[in-house]
Amino acid sequence: MQEIHWTEQGEPRSARWHSESGNPPPKRVQVADDTMNADVAYRLACEGTALLWRGDFQNARQLLQALARRADHKKAKGGKGRKIAAAKAPASATEAFHLHRQAQSQRARTLAMLLIPFEPGYRIPLRRAPDVALACNEAYGRGEDAFVISLRELQGLIGAHEWRKAGVPVAALGERIHPHYGVFSPVRGEYVQLVADAPLPKGASELAFDIGAGTGVLSAVLARRGVQRVVATDMDRRALSCARDNLSRLMLDDQVELLEADLFPPGQAPLVVCNPPWVPARPNSSVEHAVYDPDSRMLRGFLSGLKVHLTPGGEGWLILSDLAEHLGLRSRAELEEWIAAAGLKVLGRLDARPVHPKASDASDPLHAARSAELTSLWRLGIA
Repeated sequence: MQEIHWTEQGEPRSARWHSESGNPPPKRVQVADDTMNADVAYRLACEGTALLWRGDFQNARQLLQALARRADHKKAKGGKGRKIAAAKAPASATEAFHLHRQAQSQRARTLAMLLIPFEPGYRIPLRRAPDVALACNEAYGRGEDAFVISLRELQGLIGAHEWRKAGVPVAALGERIHPHYGVFSPVRGEYVQLVADAPLPKGASELAFDIGAGTGVLSAVLARRGVQRVVATDMDRRALSCARDNLSRLMLDDQVELLEADLFPPGQAPLVVCNPPWVPARPNSSVEHAVYDPDSRMLRGFLSGLKVHLTPGGEGWLILSDLAEHLGLRSRAELEEWIAAAGLKVLGRLDARPVHPKASDASDPLHAARSAELTSLWRLGIA
């Protein structure tokens, strides 16, 4: 258990520190309240001094918005003059990606410097503070001690709670999926639709494996397509809890068995489906594990283990975006080499263009790669 330490009213104090991103407790902490000027707060945050808020909660929200505007203005302003701007322009899509991730990380660190105290039972001891006990219980479990987190993390937790209540419409199901905190939401419907449209291989109506269940959305699609038994795995207990909740809501829990496992369950199946993280890079938070996969660990693990988990004539469905290829982080040749080295062959491929807003946002730093992106369902068989 990590602790955060500070001095208040001349006395040393401490509390448990919590960070879903794994950030260490800040070494320098200053108590702040409604008298804190936004410019001063931004300077202190950039210097690495955290601000433990003791004022009005709604004023803390406004201060965080002011810090975000200053961070975004600094990023947009950049250097002075065309020569400096040209010198700083990325030389490649790969460099643009790393610079973008670096800027995101720096912005996140700065905004995470505004801290909120919690008392036992998830009570925030600030004026006009909302009741967040239910949202915290959903994300963290029972809260029996005092702790400190960043306001930015708390806002993410509250937002996740609202998403969980409302759900995300999934056209391929004609239903809503309710993502839990820390579990990636199926907001990109094209990959789900590919699983709904691909022809089922022989025998798949009896059994299929879903590797990396997440919210359970792909298991639900397979079950709704008539697969009598789906065995779904995930390493993340939050994901398993989320999938269990969604499958129960959809009355599909009798068809889907959930297992905590790294990749494959025991045995073989005529259909094995996997939607691994698409970008081989280091995640900065728990939810980013669904997008970023260092060294393509899950992708390579799925390919190398698929052959022994397929029945004769069975198919493995790999759902993968080619964004990493457009960013220069992984080549198509590498992917094809991994497929061949695993004793597999490509039986066919279905492609879909992403329709999410960033795909058409010309102001996005990665627009060139996003505008060329394809999401594909690779039908793999034993060579």
